[in-house]
Amino acid sequence: MSQKNNLGIRILELRKAKGWSQTELADKVDISYAQIGRYETKGAQPPAEVVKKIAEALDTSVDYLLFGSTGDKANAALHDAEVIRYFKEIETLPGDDKAALLRVIAAFIRDVKTKQTYINK
Repeated sequence: MSQKNNLGIRILELRKAKGWSQTELADKVDISYAQIGRYETKGAQPPAEVVKKIAEALDTSVDYLLFGSTGDKANAALHDAEVIRYFKEIETLPGDDKAALLRVIAAFIRDVKTKQTYINK
């Protein structure tokens, strides 16, 4: 499969994960929905500025859209756009704040798993 088709597949998958139509993505990128369709299914190659806008709209990187980099595989695995957005925000926090928030998240997950263990017994 060519890189162009892979690009289209990644755009399609990320768009659907957000629950957006081609028209909704096109509106966010300021192009026509038909052009989004050409990128997704016809292997058309968008100009660099459009790739950048699509990546921003889909909360991913240009690198992931173009190459499917291992650094952004989590974006493809996660389907909840809100979760992805929050994790991206956490990455930008100062070190101490980030560490504190990650401890809170870890404690919350541990507590939920503990409750589930007792409920399922």
